[in-house]
Amino acid sequence: MLRKASELRKDTVENLMKGEGYIDRVHLLEVDDFCGKGRLYARHILQPGNSIGFHKHEGEQEAYYILKGEALYNDNGNEVVVKEGDFTLCKTGEGHSIKNIGDGELEFIGLIMNV
Repeated sequence: MLRKASELRKDTVENLMKGEGYIDRVHLLEVDDFCGKGRLYARHILQPGNSIGFHKHEGEQEAYYILKGEALYNDNGNEVVVKEGDFTLCKTGEGHSIKNIGDGELEFIGLIMNV
């Protein structure tokens, strides 16, 4: 399978998980591509000040790999700054959020897998 950049689905979501502002996503896989083992694999782009609100995962886990920018990441109530090259994992039963605290765009890959 090959998908050219022009074929990848793009969307914009306002106030994702009650976050601030909006997030742009480029979907690298679609739900059918996961064979029942996940539901999201996408490049996320957050403008300065925008965020994904705090939320919990049940029966799945979500990983972020930071490509560009600086963010405040809430890992079960523990807030830490993450930057390019950092990796986060929110396991089932846990919660997280992320907010762009930099001057430029925050870009990261997000993957949600079933457990």
